[in-house]
Amino acid sequence: MPSQEVADPRAWTAATIDAETSWYYPLPVACWTACQNMLPWRTPVTCLELPESARHLCAEALAPVRAALEKGRGFAIIQAASDARLSSSDAQVLYWIVGQGLGRPFAQNIQGTLLYDVRDMGQDLTQGARFSVTNYESSFHTDNSFGADVLDYVGLLCLQTAKSGGRSQVVSGLAVLAELRAHHPEALATLSRPFHVDRRGGVREGDTPTVQFPVLHANGDALLVRYLRYWIEAGHEKAGQPLTPAQLSALDTLDEILCRPELRAEFNLKPGDMYFINNRWILHNRTAFEDHPELERRRHLVRLWLQGPSIAS
Repeated sequence: MPSQEVADPRAWTAATIDAETSWYYPLPVACWTACQNMLPWRTPVTCLELPESARHLCAEALAPVRAALEKGRGFAIIQAASDARLSSSDAQVLYWIVGQGLGRPFAQNIQGTLLYDVRDMGQDLTQGARFSVTNYESSFHTDNSFGADVLDYVGLLCLQTAKSGGRSQVVSGLAVLAELRAHHPEALATLSRPFHVDRRGGVREGDTPTVQFPVLHANGDALLVRYLRYWIEAGHEKAGQPLTPAQLSALDTLDEILCRPELRAEFNLKPGDMYFINNRWILHNRTAFEDHPELERRRHLVRLWLQGPSIAS
């Protein structure tokens, strides 16, 4: 386990995080220009690839966002100009371009989906659905906790907000680790050992229905968190290995810490906001929500998974 988290500025709490106004970044002109230069587009959004020169310009312009993701609070919200008045499809093109400036998109399921619609489809978790297609509270988690590849950044583009609820919340995993090390060493030791995790992203031929990962472990000299409790409970059930009392106690301790208001930051996304999270050590939650009755007004976010900065900082 890394040993310097207590002094690390990334181990923020609600009392020590920077001002909320600092969480927001204007859309870089270079990204907007790259988007305009690609007009008109007639291919699927995910087939649009920035020329290398434009990618470099976007990456350079996004350096403050990347610094926040890697060395600062671990999340950032990019806001398009209020007078842009982009259509849903145009907003997704712009989002896709920004994503290419921050990292390399990769598939979110076995179907190869790169831009994933996050909206309530009336599906049931107990029938194999993911939280992203329900209106349930997701609980604090990291994305792709079942995946073989490390997911560096999660992006969420807000197209429509819910009638009520759906508030975004984040917690620093480094602050959680400091609390576990100081007050719950037994739980930390248990969380550092493998758990069964349900492969909710889909099972390929020859795959086992679960994969085993610790919730917390070292990735070089940095913390790597893989956690969504429901996937762990479902994974142990599928594996026929009930969680031990020590495992249950450790998960309960972790959840209690994650739910402390004094550790989290929270905010509401607005249409047009592009929200990016360092998925290696930031845990995020979306509260439960009530949607509008009209289909066109229902909450709609678009998720993007990114691996590694496309250009070194």
